[in-house]
Amino acid sequence: MAITQGLTTVFKLNLLNGAENFTGTSPYVYKIALYNANASLDNTTTAYTSNNEITGTGYTAGGNTLTVSTTPTSGTNSYGVVTAYISFTNTEWTSASFTARGALIYNSSKSNKSVAVLDFGGDKTVSDGTFTVQFPAADANSAIVRIS
Repeated sequence: MAITQGLTTVFKLNLLNGAENFTGTSPYVYKIALYNANASLDNTTTAYTSNNEITGTGYTAGGNTLTVSTTPTSGTNSYGVVTAYISFTNTEWTSASFTARGALIYNSSKSNKSVAVLDFGGDKTVSDGTFTVQFPAADANSAIVRIS
């Protein structure tokens, strides 16, 4: 099993079909679910699944609801390419005890269709503390969702 980071193909298709909305008035709810090292997630992942989703104190199946912190905007990245991007506010689980290897961002308003897979680069463990997913800088070089 493996977790490979990136935007999913179904997300890219949904963008072209007008089935995603990251504006401040978006009617859609985006969520993030956490997974263990046995999960198989990559760009072919089509939707949220509970297979190999983590369990533990402070975590509820389906994960947390995300807040869009940077609505669709654009900028020029370090290669001189104009890039459109969005970002989310960091999310956390408090009083938590569990181990996670990666995550799936998905649109719970659209049949739980996947948006992006996150690979934490190794198991991350919290023991009776706060587990935070910290999103990178919201810019053309680093934002979690970028299209060049």
